[in-house]
Amino acid sequence: MTLPRATTPLPEDLRVFLTVIRKGSFCAASEELGVSPAYVSKRIRILEDALGTRLMHRTTRHIALTDAGERAHRWAVRILDDLDDFVGEMSNVRQEPRGLLHICSTFGFGRNHVAPAVAQLSSAHPGLEIRLDVFDRVVDIIAEGFDLEIRIGDDLPPQHLARKLTDNHRVLCATPGYLLERGTPLTLKDLDEHDCLVLKERNNPFGVWHLQREGREDVVRVNGPLSSNNGEIVLQWALSGRGVLLRSYWDVKPLLQAGKLTRVLHEYTQSANIWAVYPTRLADSAKLRVCVEFLERYFQALAV
Repeated sequence: MTLPRATTPLPEDLRVFLTVIRKGSFCAASEELGVSPAYVSKRIRILEDALGTRLMHRTTRHIALTDAGERAHRWAVRILDDLDDFVGEMSNVRQEPRGLLHICSTFGFGRNHVAPAVAQLSSAHPGLEIRLDVFDRVVDIIAEGFDLEIRIGDDLPPQHLARKLTDNHRVLCATPGYLLERGTPLTLKDLDEHDCLVLKERNNPFGVWHLQREGREDVVRVNGPLSSNNGEIVLQWALSGRGVLLRSYWDVKPLLQAGKLTRVLHEYTQSANIWAVYPTRLADSAKLRVCVEFLERYFQALAV
């Protein structure tokens, strides 16, 4: 007897599909799922039959999503997230989140601060499966399938929701050795005589520092022989005495306390608050709500 072709994708097949994408191969997915590669291949074939389209180009070395596969990826994430929330709500366990939570942040802040926070979040809520990706570029969290972005700075996307996790600002600093050799700038104009370490990060203007003093903003165009699109590289250059740095206080606070860096032009700062940005209301997702509330407590405790 021949079984009729499935007309509705099964949640299990969607989970297999997402695992194959995340692991990059059928074999790696089968190892994670504890099944045979043949089973994985069968479930993908059943999913493609149910949808009536090909989702992947497969070779012996890797897989690549078709255009339909890209769309199916976004829908599968959404469907399984909704299913997890549905099961959680109907099981009366909305306070204990479960399911996949996909988070992104910048390279430096993500690695140094978000990563340890996520580790504690995972320990506190073992029902969550958390993936953290880091970038130094603008991220479209909806198009790229993220539940949450942790970002620094107040240039927030108007189409998304956001909650401030804690206050933060950027400060100007350099090594004591650099300042001994080149002198300490006393006014913004003095920066013209200094090597400023220029950072092109995300969508911020290159070589332009917007600084605040007593509620007024000054725009300073700076230059120097070294520039990068990565904040950690620029920080390394500052620590080697190569110039003046504008950096998040969260990153340089221990270096200032240890005397490795010295603040200059103390009256000038740049707002760089830490935000959680997300595409859906917190009330609509237990896992997102619990995550944002946890991160808010975590970062505010560190800021004390």
